[in-house]
Amino acid sequence: MKKFEAKIRQLIAQFRVLKQENADLYTDLESKDEEIKQLKAQLAQSKEDYNNLKLAKMIEISDADIKESKMKITRLVREINKCISILSTGTEGDGSDAD
Repeated sequence: MKKFEAKIRQLIAQFRVLKQENADLYTDLESKDEEIKQLKAQLAQSKEDYNNLKLAKMIEISDADIKESKMKITRLVREINKCISILSTGTEGDGSDAD
């Protein structure tokens, strides 16, 4: 009977050790799951930032492009001013305003 009691005590002691080890493992598992969730969120944010940077790089305008665009706009404004000038001088002398 004493051997039986000793075996039972040993089993109970092993059970307690294994129970504590199991609890520790579950705690580690939960912390790892949380860490994985945070890393996935960081990865998603990094991917979004990378895509935004690629898009910004594609639409980035160089100094030469800006100067060329300004020159085109200036030419267009001059042409429009010439057209307005021609139209305004053309309507003054044609007599279309006469009553």
